[in-house]
Amino acid sequence: MASRLTNGVVRARDGGRGAMTTTRSLQAELSDVFANTLHVQVPSPDTDLLATARLDSVGMVELLLQIEKRFGVRVDMRDFEIDDFRSLSAIAAFVAERRRDQTA
Repeated sequence: MASRLTNGVVRARDGGRGAMTTTRSLQAELSDVFANTLHVQVPSPDTDLLATARLDSVGMVELLLQIEKRFGVRVDMRDFEIDDFRSLSAIAAFVAERRRDQTA
């Protein structure tokens, strides 16, 4: 996913207009994962999880496990791009894209 980092906030280059309903639904589910499984409070979908130290290496591993378990999306380490995991918005877009790829 193409994005840019501005003042600790990750924004999609397209302004976030693509597939808003799916992405918002995924963001809500991911917010639940962070709050109830990872025990991390995320103030907004655009908060940079890495720059604000909300997501460390152990949290990343747990997040990847939860993405596979809850969303059926496996992250191949050969294709791993850290920017896909900087924010709830970026993660939701990543999951939505992978789901589309799996059904295509």
